[in-house]
Amino acid sequence: MKYLILHADGMADIPCPELGGKTPLEAAATPHLDRIAQSSEVGLLSLPSESGPAGSDVTSVAVLGYDPKKYYPGPGPLEAAGLGITVGEQDVVFRCTMVTVRGEGASGSKDIVTEIKKLGAHVVMEDATAGLINTEQARELLEAVNEQLGSETIQFYPGFGHRHLMVWVGGKSRATCLDPQQLVGRSIAEALPTGDGADVLRKIMDAAFFILRDHPVNEERQQEGLKPANCLWLWGQGRASLWPPLPERYQITGVVVSSSDVHRGVGLCAGLEAAELPIGGGDESEEFAGPVEAAVRELTKKEFVYLHAGLSDDVLHATDVQDKVRAIEQFDAQVVGPILTALATHSSYRLLVVCDPGLANSHGSKAPPILYALCDSAGQSHSGAAKRFHEQEENIAGTAPRDATKLMTRLFPRGA
Repeated sequence: MKYLILHADGMADIPCPELGGKTPLEAAATPHLDRIAQSSEVGLLSLPSESGPAGSDVTSVAVLGYDPKKYYPGPGPLEAAGLGITVGEQDVVFRCTMVTVRGEGASGSKDIVTEIKKLGAHVVMEDATAGLINTEQARELLEAVNEQLGSETIQFYPGFGHRHLMVWVGGKSRATCLDPQQLVGRSIAEALPTGDGADVLRKIMDAAFFILRDHPVNEERQQEGLKPANCLWLWGQGRASLWPPLPERYQITGVVVSSSDVHRGVGLCAGLEAAELPIGGGDESEEFAGPVEAAVRELTKKEFVYLHAGLSDDVLHATDVQDKVRAIEQFDAQVVGPILTALATHSSYRLLVVCDPGLANSHGSKAPPILYALCDSAGQSHSGAAKRFHEQEENIAGTAPRDATKLMTRLFPRGA
């Protein structure tokens, strides 16, 4: 028996006026997802999280059978695990996100930092991704910060794009730090770190601002009309934790396939092996091809594959909802279709599809649902089957949410 979880990250949404009240998933042509829904148990999932709307990393932890309230350490330690960064038990890992801030009332990239003397009053979060800065430029900027601020206790590690890490050796983990996505267009005055250890974090952020503000990379970006990566935003902190290994619990061999450092880290923390992937880039088809090929290859070797494949940052941050509809259609054709074809070559299999919103708190209090479909190679009809796989489908929207942490025992009937 082969088992596969397909985590479709970022595809769930709320109804959009631009789509006539449909969700992007509902408006998209998704014949493969619909085919799954027609022979599956379908419904909604709930997360045992106390922190409000959660990101897809929390979904990942829960779907693999771990209670996030007990095992979720924050995105920082998970990303460190995915990047292969070794940290001590008392070390605190922070997400170190490159963002763009501007003076309140400033407009245009040329005057974006005018009058900023210190991060605080009259500073606005302009962009939580620094204009989706590329990895090469971001790493050059982080190297400059590390040269001046790095020490035996404060260490910076490069990631990809705007996402990087800072490790505070023997540091404090109880400061209140907010996801910069929650702050876009708002003053950062009340959102800077507070609580135990916040004074250290604020000093680092202030110092980094002045290092980045005048760096040649940012001068070049502004000359090209791009947003400068002029601030390091520290958040998502936590200490690494030990999880009971999933393969031992279910007596299976398993692998995680993901181009996301965080989700690869979730799989590694769960005791799964990590599949090697080529360095991605380019359009969605290139981004999807590597993970799909790896998942198909690993299915011939392992009993269980956790495949995380999400929509790209530029799609999730796009202002035109049609971009998301198009990307969902590509996902269905280039991920779901090939996975179904590969599964059909095995004598028996069980498939769980999970579709979540991706970006935490991207819709404020009106958070999109998390959808799931569970089917197997027997292809038996289910009373809860749906005609299509989307948020407003009657047999999905009308169901009571299931606890996401309980799905693994459904996927593996013989499991503990």
